[in-house]
Parts: sequence; structure tokens; C-alpha cells
Amino acid sequence: MIRKPETERAAGFLLVLAVHAAALWGLWSHRILVVPDEVVTLFVETITTPPPPPKETPKPARLEKPRPAEKLRPQQLVAEAPVSSPAEPVAPPPAPPVEAAPVKPAGPITLGAELAVACPERRAPNYPPLSRRLGEEGKVVLRVELDEQGNVSAARVATASGFSRLDEAALAAVKTWRCNPARRDGQPVRAVALQPFKFVLQ
Repeated sequence: MIRKPETERAAGFLLVLAVHAAALWGLWSHRILVVPDEVVTLFVETITTPPPPPKETPKPARLEKPRPAEKLRPQQLVAEAPVSSPAEPVAPPPAPPVEAAPVKPAGPITLGAELAVACPERRAPNYPPLSRRLGEEGKVVLRVELDEQGNVSAARVATASGFSRLDEAALAAVKTWRCNPARRDGQPVRAVALQPFKFVLQ
């Protein structure tokens, strides 16, 4: 047996559900809107984005006439010296190095005395036999040149005797002489001397 109170409770529950369902169906079918106590009017402003700035159309480039090419002047390079004030001491430019000039051989020195003094090996000239027979006498002066070794390199008649045979005999004799070389600053040099010869018959 079903208890009575539980049956009543279930029937009441179903009744309440049915009433609520009917109320909802009625509200839905008639669309009754709940009106609020206060009505507020809203104003809506639409924000429009500003239009983009108009694009500038590029102006056509002006065609310039080509300028005539300028003639290039040759540039001169100029070295500029720094300007020094009067108060600044100016050092003199360094002197260029002096190179020792090569020593040029000087000319022959002239011997003051007769050549015979400096010549240990000498012989007297031979008196030509024909000059003896003819009685030719005279004095001849020779200009004699010596080289660095003391040898007679050249000889010529400076003052003639008047007889060619006597002059030739003197030249032949002096060319056989051996002399001491003349010296300058301790170095042997060429020398020149005058050597007289006297041809006298006895």
C-alpha cells in the first residue's frame, strides 16, 4: 500500500510544475516585457576615421640642359711653409754634408837646384869626336821631367849650345840618369828641373 502523505506530496509537486510551465508558456506567447523603473536614453555617436591625406602626385622632373664642360685648369702644387711668429726661435737649416772632393793630382813640382843633386846614378855626356876636331864648345840647358819613380820621362832643350851635336849628346846622357823621386806631403810626385851641361875642350 502506498502511503497517503507521499502521494499527496508528489501530486502537489506535479501541480506546482504544471502551474509554472503554464505561466512560462503564457509569458512566452504574449511576450510580456518587463519595463524598468527608469528609462535612460543613450545617444551613440559614431566615430568616423579621418580620410587619408591626398597623395601628392610627383611633379615631372625638369630636364635641364647639360652645361658645357668646364676646362680643367692644371693645378699647381704649392708647398706652404708654416708661418712662425717673431717670438718663436727659428733654427737654421742643417748644413748639407760636405763630401771630400777627390784629390786631383797636382802638376809636377819644380826643383830649385840642379837635377844632378837628386840623381845619384848619372853619367856625363860623351863629347862628340867630330865636335872635338872642329873645336865646338858651348853650354846647353835641358828641361828634364821625372816621373813618380824618379825616372826621366821627358827631356828637351831649353837653351841650345849652338851646336846640335852637343845638344844631342846632352839629351842622350840625361835620359840614362836614375834619380830620387820628388815628394809632396810625403808622397812621390812628378818633378821638373833644369839641368845645364858645359862642353869645354881642354
